[in-house]
Amino acid sequence: MASQHIGEHQIGTMDISEHKATWNIFMKITTWGSAAVIVLLILMAIFLL
Repeated sequence: MASQHIGEHQIGTMDISEHKATWNIFMKITTWGSAAVIVLLILMAIFLL
């Protein structure tokens, strides 16, 4: 299979440390986002019901 190039990047050559760092950032954003939604729902239940 021919190697595909997108600019300077070769597909399939991402360093595992970069992958782990990206995953950790994604998980932090997801965790904080979920916590914010839960807090918002609790506050809505308190003040709107």
